[in-house]
Amino acid sequence: MRIVIAEDNVLLREGLILLLEDVGHEIVAVVGSGPEIVPTLLEHRPDVAVLDVRLPPGFRDEGLRAAIEARRIIPGQPLLVLSQYVEESYAAELLGQGASGIGYLLKDRVGHIEEFQDALERVAAGGTALDPEVVSQLMSRRDPLDALSPREREVLGLMAQGLDNPTIATTLFITERSVSKHIGSILAKLNLPPSDSGHRRVLAVLAYLNA
Repeated sequence: MRIVIAEDNVLLREGLILLLEDVGHEIVAVVGSGPEIVPTLLEHRPDVAVLDVRLPPGFRDEGLRAAIEARRIIPGQPLLVLSQYVEESYAAELLGQGASGIGYLLKDRVGHIEEFQDALERVAAGGTALDPEVVSQLMSRRDPLDALSPREREVLGLMAQGLDNPTIATTLFITERSVSKHIGSILAKLNLPPSDSGHRRVLAVLAYLNA
C-alpha cells in the first residue's frame, strides 16, 4: 500500500516507517504539521494515511481537524487517526461524515503490531477500525442505548469496532446464531434498517452513534 504519515514525534514517526516498510508498504510522504496534511493527500492520493491528532503548530487537534477537512475535500480517503486520548467531539464529527475507510486508535495500539496492521489494512479496504475505548466513550453519550440489554450493548460495541459475526461470537463465547438474533434486536430497538451487508451494518450503527 502507498501510505502518508503525519507525525511530529521523531521516534514514533521513524518507528512507523520501519514497521510499515518492513511488511512491504511504501511510504510516499511524511509530514510533521497539521497544515501540510491536506495538500500532501491531494498530491499523493495514498491508499491510506496515518495521522496523529496533536500536531504543530498548536499541538491540540490539528491532525483530527485536517482529517475532517480531508474527508470533505477527498470523499472516501482512507484515514487512520492515532491519538493519546479520545477526542470525543471531533471523533464524532469525523465519523459522522461516514465511517467507511475510517480508523481511530489510541497510540498504545501501535505496539500491538498485528492488531495495528490489521486495522490499517481494514481501513485501506474501506472498512472501519475503532479503538474499544473510542467506542465506549461515544456509546456512553447516547441515551437511546438504554433500551439495549447489557449483552446487546456488548454486541453493538464489537459491531462498531468493525468485527464480523464469527469474531463477535468467539469474543463473547456465544453462537453465531445468538449474535444474529442480538443484532436483529439491536437494529429494531435503534430503528436502524436491516442489511445483508456486515459493512453497511457497521456504518449504520456508527451513523446512529454520531448523528
